[in-house]
Order: sequence, then C-alpha cells, then structure tokens
Amino acid sequence: MPSSDPTTLRARHTLEFPGGYTRTTGPVIGRFLTELRDGRVVGVRTAAGRTLVPPLEYDPDTGDAVTEEFVEVGPAGTVESWAWVNTPRKGHPLDRPFAWALIRLDGADTALVHAVDAGDVKAMRPGLRVRPRWRAERTGHITDIESFVPEVTRIVSEVRVEYSLRPGLALARFLQGVAEGVLIGCRCGGCHKVYVPYRLSCPECGVPITEEVVVPDTGTVTTFAINNLPDPRAPEVPFVSAYIQLDGTDIPMIALVGGIAAHEVRQGMRVRAVWVPEEERTTSMSNIKWFAPTGEPDVEL
Repeated sequence: MPSSDPTTLRARHTLEFPGGYTRTTGPVIGRFLTELRDGRVVGVRTAAGRTLVPPLEYDPDTGDAVTEEFVEVGPAGTVESWAWVNTPRKGHPLDRPFAWALIRLDGADTALVHAVDAGDVKAMRPGLRVRPRWRAERTGHITDIESFVPEVTRIVSEVRVEYSLRPGLALARFLQGVAEGVLIGCRCGGCHKVYVPYRLSCPECGVPITEEVVVPDTGTVTTFAINNLPDPRAPEVPFVSAYIQLDGTDIPMIALVGGIAAHEVRQGMRVRAVWVPEEERTTSMSNIKWFAPTGEPDVEL
C-alpha cells in the first residue's frame, strides 16, 4: 500500500526528445497535413460514405481501410462541446483564456479537437459557428491553424441622423406658444374635447377646429415606462417617460418625468412642467426639461 509518511521519497521524471520525435505520416495523414500547409482542410471518405476529419487510415466503425477519396471540408464548422481553459499552460496554443472544443467542420461526419479563441467564456456555446485563423507561415502541422474564432454575427455601428423639420400650421402655432412659456391646445366645437398639442381638426368628430385654449402646465401621470438606455434629453439613467394628461384636456401627451427616483413614479401622480430659463427658450419642446412632482395628493384615475 502507498505510504502516508510525509517523508516518503519522491522524484520528478521528465520524458522528452530534445531533437524532436520524427515519424513518417503515411499517405492519409500526410495528405491531411500537406493540405493544412496549403490552407485547406480535407477529410477521407469511408466505404460507407462517411467523411472522417481528421482522417484515419481505417473506418472506426468497421475497421475496414478507408477509400483513397479525399474531400475538402469547412473551413467553417460548428462547436459540439467545449471546455474552458482560464489559465493557459506552457505549450498551449494561446497565451490567453480559450476553449478546447470539438468542432464538426461543414461536410464532415466527425469532429476534431482544436482551440477556440472566443475572448470570453460567455461567448462559448454548443452550436457556435467558428472559422479557422491560419498562421501566416505554415509547415504542415495541425498548429497551422492557430485557433478557431467565432464567425461575425453582429457589429456595432454609430448611427446619427440630422434633418430639418418644417412644422405645419398647427405645430408651428403650438411651438410658438412653447417659446413663450405657454401650452396651446384647442377645443372642438362639436364634441367640446380639448386637445394638446394644438391641431386643426378633431380626431374624433373630424370637424375643423378654430378655438384656441391655453392649458395649464400641470397634469397627472396616466401611465409610464422606466427606461434603462441613455437618452441625451433624460436627467439620468434610469429615467421615466410618461403619458401626462394636462389639467383641462381630454388626451394625454408624452413627456419625461424628473425630480424623482424612477421607482417612485406612479400612476395618478401630480406633476408640473419644469421650464428652462426664458433666455434659453426656442421654438422646441426642449423648453420643458421634464415634469416634476408637485407634492399634491395623487389623483384616482
């Protein structure tokens, strides 16, 4: 039985071939390595029609010799299973975290083991599509493929669009009011509903509207959404965009809500517009920074 005595003698042994271990490859493996040197991956066909990659000299299912038919496969393939190496060791193909993976190349019936340089363990999954990253100088060795890398499936593009908007008569009238620090709505002569922003016809009756109404800059939150993506107009992230029904109107308008934590916004909350200083105002809705709580009791919707 092994001794549990801590003084038991131990000796480390190393087996190596300083000049390298040389052996012949044979016609099948030799063809595979030659194709790798030329930047291609091939498999060999069995009598049953299966394509073995990497190629073998015999069919692993039957033990019969393979045919002399070589088939180019890949170069792309699919990860079937993988194991993550967080701390590479000496002799590993990469000096950063990577995955050992079983990769079935397109057109092959078996999988080969190789390194996948995914960058992050979160990127690895069965079914991941990968392609070989070839070395600039190849010698006819499996390491002629430095590693496999994931296919490009998404890109991040900077998007910016600038355009000029020419408002119609109704919107121009509304924005003129906003520049003066007032909100201009309109009252339908048919159904007597009050709408804001100002419009020229009633969406319910369809009749022309001619009566202007100046509405208060106070209102009630009817519904809202908490947003977690940055917006240059927002006070902070997360921020709240809400439908606010201004006092005396019959339809809500959308606006930002500020001056309160996002999780404290609620339906029925009373709010008031926060205007930018008069000298900074333009004919734009940016004249209202956002709506902030008034401190009044909530309204039952």
